Amino acid sequence: MSGLPVGLCPPATGGWREGDPAGGRRWSTPGAPFRLESGQELPGVRLAYQTWGTLDAARSNAVLVLHGLTGDSHLSGPAGPGHPSPGWWDGLVGRGRALDTDRFFVVVPNALGGCQGSTGPSTSRPDGRPWGSAFPRLSIRDLVAAEARLADELGIARWAAVIGGSMGGMRALEWAVGHPHRVARALLLACPAATSARQIAWTSPQLHAIAADPHWHGGDYLALGCGGPRDGLGIARRIAHATYRGDGELTARFGRRAQEGEDPGAGGRFAIESYLDHHADKLVRRFDANSYVVLTRAMNSHDVGRGRGGTAAALARVTARTMVAGVSSDDLYPLAQQAELAAGIREAGPVRVISSPHGHDGFLVEVEQVAALVKELLAD
Repeated sequence: MSGLPVGLCPPATGGWREGDPAGGRRWSTPGAPFRLESGQELPGVRLAYQTWGTLDAARSNAVLVLHGLTGDSHLSGPAGPGHPSPGWWDGLVGRGRALDTDRFFVVVPNALGGCQGSTGPSTSRPDGRPWGSAFPRLSIRDLVAAEARLADELGIARWAAVIGGSMGGMRALEWAVGHPHRVARALLLACPAATSARQIAWTSPQLHAIAADPHWHGGDYLALGCGGPRDGLGIARRIAHATYRGDGELTARFGRRAQEGEDPGAGGRFAIESYLDHHADKLVRRFDANSYVVLTRAMNSHDVGRGRGGTAAALARVTARTMVAGVSSDDLYPLAQQAELAAGIREAGPVRVISSPHGHDGFLVEVEQVAALVKELLAD
């Protein structure tokens, strides 16, 4: 496929590229070289971000909202030029809503290593070539350090709240532990103190699927300008999505039903297979395989107690008013992990449970329940 003219093959990445519409994005200034936890350096880092509301004169009303693995800065609003998907927590932000724009200044960055405008594997090195396989490994702490730079640039010394779920929850936790003086409140959704062996195990076949795609080219597919590991990324998404959704939901929605017009006994698909194919196709159209690898590995590295004397010592550093919540049917990030967080953080109170059949994705689907938690957390 790499020998075909670009016009005869699909794009190598679904991520945002220079020259694409900006949409609602703004960008931070790249600044000085950025030193990573590994000791490596990036020559300059910029984050794409979006904002809602107005920063007050005291710069005290800013709320940081952090996305999951394949999310981006587009928290709210329709799909459109520059934004291939509608807001991933649409309905949470706006006048009179949980994140009331008459009261709060909401900031949502695309994570370092992402593919929707922030510095990542699909952006360019100083010599103009895409980073590709040369992009360094990142940790959750690196993502938060980049966000701290953004906060400095915006003149925000202390967040009124930091909110996130899944990978966003890992980052919110790291903010509360690593920068306790900069976080007044925190909402930690569907996330652990450290990534478990089972969670890492589920990522392993996803990463192998991407690397086994013949169009992976060691991670340097962008330099070829054509194709990319679309099949491998699609398989990774199928595996991941099966872990994100609840067994009860999948059984109730699909059971053993055949896809309409197809016969599984004659080579056709079950309805559940069609559903996974659909989500794979959606992700391939809007995401980048290298970013998927880099951010998945960052999630695997997550351990809030690393270098801090263990989990209990790390959680004891949190001074923010904290709310911890999980999803009733989440088998991937089970409630026991949130219970550990709540038990270790002073005055966090009991774990709040989002009642949902949707599994881990319940933190995204159950917007009304999340909104109620946000309102409670931000109440004076």
